[in-house]
Amino acid sequence: MLRNQRQIHTSINKVLDGLVFAISLWLAHGLRAVLQFEVFGGTAEIAPFEGAYVWISVLLLFVAPFVLDTEGFYSRSAWPSRAQTIWPLAKASVLITLLIITVMFTFKIQLTRSVILIFAGLSIALAWAKEEGSLRWQRRRLTRADLQKRIILLGSPEETQNMLGRIDDTNDTSYRVVLQFNIDRKPIDDLLRQMHEHSANVVLINAGHTKFDKIEQVINACELEGVEVWLAADFFNTQIARTAVDDFHGVPLLVFHSAPAASLQGLAKQAIDSVGALAMLVLLSPVLLLCALAVKSNSTGPVLFRQKRSGINGRPFTMYKFRSMVTNAEQRKHELAAMNEMSGPVFKVSNDPRITPVGRFLRRFSLDELPQLFNVLKGAMSLVGPRPLPVDETRRFEDLSHRRRLSVKPGLTCLWQISGRNEVKEFSDWVRLDLEYIDNWSLWLDIKILFRTIPVVFIGTGAK
Repeated sequence: MLRNQRQIHTSINKVLDGLVFAISLWLAHGLRAVLQFEVFGGTAEIAPFEGAYVWISVLLLFVAPFVLDTEGFYSRSAWPSRAQTIWPLAKASVLITLLIITVMFTFKIQLTRSVILIFAGLSIALAWAKEEGSLRWQRRRLTRADLQKRIILLGSPEETQNMLGRIDDTNDTSYRVVLQFNIDRKPIDDLLRQMHEHSANVVLINAGHTKFDKIEQVINACELEGVEVWLAADFFNTQIARTAVDDFHGVPLLVFHSAPAASLQGLAKQAIDSVGALAMLVLLSPVLLLCALAVKSNSTGPVLFRQKRSGINGRPFTMYKFRSMVTNAEQRKHELAAMNEMSGPVFKVSNDPRITPVGRFLRRFSLDELPQLFNVLKGAMSLVGPRPLPVDETRRFEDLSHRRRLSVKPGLTCLWQISGRNEVKEFSDWVRLDLEYIDNWSLWLDIKILFRTIPVVFIGTGAK
């Protein structure tokens, strides 16, 4: 599906999905009354037309599409499988239900618990039914010949066959290929005659970049005819980078990116970083104070350790930690070079003799990392992301592909942190985990990493 069509389709779906989730809340109330279903003893009853139901329903009209978007629901393929539909729906429904519960506790709203439980299941069922109905309606509608795009594939026989195979694999009935035109063998005049004969409304050019002169002639001819031209932008073979079309001050661009692109999920991540860091600083302020006092009483020197670390794209920033080593630790680092347990540019030693007794306790429970919440508030770090390395270690990267871990903001926790970091001895394995995070990033992945970090901290499997 092309970009403009998809944007229209997505906008309509967002409105419908907001309505589905809002209606699900009202239907859940009615279904609970019919079934006389109750859990946890229930709470005070509220009539469905009272204020709480009304404004929570209005909130769902806007929140539900946003959460679905953050879960990639609107970036699925045009003809998704059932699994591609149900899984993001289920995750979004859980998040929305948790949000409603949070609102209930925050504003002391007494909604019946069973209604919330029924809503969680009902919203998934209704949204899935809406998607199934929509797909069936689209398939029936697009099998009509008068609504199909009539496409002429233009390129060499190999290139047109490749594109034809892609179209056939999608089972997309909204397009019909009426002709394959060999640009190497036939003149432009013949193409125009075929366009008229087949009443084609699209010419899809899938030709190599060495034929730009002929491509320009085809575009100019179609421009005069009022026929759309789709130019397949696969001139360059990339292994990782994804391609997007954009505009820069009126100049059309092909954008190749191998890091997460700007999106609503990215904005949600920033909001979670700011709100989460602030909330944790407030809640953990007694712990921060106790840690500061312990560091100060245990050894001479500053409470905080400041070090230049590599941030996004390698830009240096000052990272904060509670000091867990003696004050001359950096000067003594060369004495321990032979004890380094990590391959590559990273320095890591178990039972480092420079660590103070209090510092060892702080490291075991990752309490020394808490001041980095200020780095998150300042925007230099995120709650989840690859751990930031010292600037001098980043400069010693031997494999330039390792620098791609710098393409996102560094974080407090990451896949490496929750995957037995003390057992990872190869720097390449560390980088592999970071790149796995970058290539598969989603807001849901961040949430899973945050929740998996909690037992790691409490069990005390922090740095040694």
